[in-house]
Amino acid sequence: MARGSAGESVLHRHLRVLESFDAWHPFLTLSEIADAAGLARSSAHRLIGELEAEGLLERLPDRTYRLGVRLWEFASRTPGAVGLREIARPWLGSVHERVRQHTQLAVLSGRDVLFIDRLSTRDAVVNATLIGGRIPLHASSSGLVLLAHAEPDLVDAVVERGLRVYTDRTIRTEGELRARLSQVREDGYALADGHIHPESRGIAVPVTGPGGTVYAAIGVVLPNDGGSPYPYVELLRRAAAGIARDLAAAYRPDVDERTHGIRPLVSGSRRSLEYLESLETDPHDGITAHSGAAAGIRGGRA
Repeated sequence: MARGSAGESVLHRHLRVLESFDAWHPFLTLSEIADAAGLARSSAHRLIGELEAEGLLERLPDRTYRLGVRLWEFASRTPGAVGLREIARPWLGSVHERVRQHTQLAVLSGRDVLFIDRLSTRDAVVNATLIGGRIPLHASSSGLVLLAHAEPDLVDAVVERGLRVYTDRTIRTEGELRARLSQVREDGYALADGHIHPESRGIAVPVTGPGGTVYAAIGVVLPNDGGSPYPYVELLRRAAAGIARDLAAAYRPDVDERTHGIRPLVSGSRRSLEYLESLETDPHDGITAHSGAAAGIRGGRA
């Protein structure tokens, strides 16, 4: 892969441009992108042009840029996030009907927890998560669940980066973190009372994937009132078991001994699915060539 003068790959430089955008900064000028990405304006201009040509960035009439719709198209094809989200959504809704605060689904992403779905009520307690947002693994209940079941070197990496402190209850030392992770593995759930905001407590449990590994975390954020967490833990465990069963069914090998991806999750009638499959046989038809639905149908290649 081509590398710049400082040994950084061109791909990584493109990613730095894309990572300049977040929920609070969805529209950026060229100068703002260059500053956020730590790039010279000329380099940023070239990289932005390449990303725009591929549909990964879009230029608006006021000369600002936003992330391109094509990124959503790619994301919609991954079983690791969108497929999981579709499978888990009914179970997430079931928990939320009981809790009526915040219910969320999260996966591991580097040294952070990435939230891929969340249900909330308008008057719910303070919560720092957004769909598509990240929080350091050590600071949230979902992150603690995922980190407790991750490879040991990830714990080292989290500690090396530094443990950001949000409140006086946030885990702040390596010893405290390792002791808490051991407790999470023993208990089968994580409790984070006031770790990010004093008024809020997080409770999360692991969701296992088809291979038996921890695939995600499902959790709730509630008022930090000192009440027993166990009713919520049991509620979350039932939902996690349901998600695990549905994941296993969705990804089980078929007669040809290979997974068929997220086909069971594609919305539509059986006749609609059959029609989509028939379209794929025509190489000149543009419907399925770039269709997220077809990507799921193709199975294993999404």
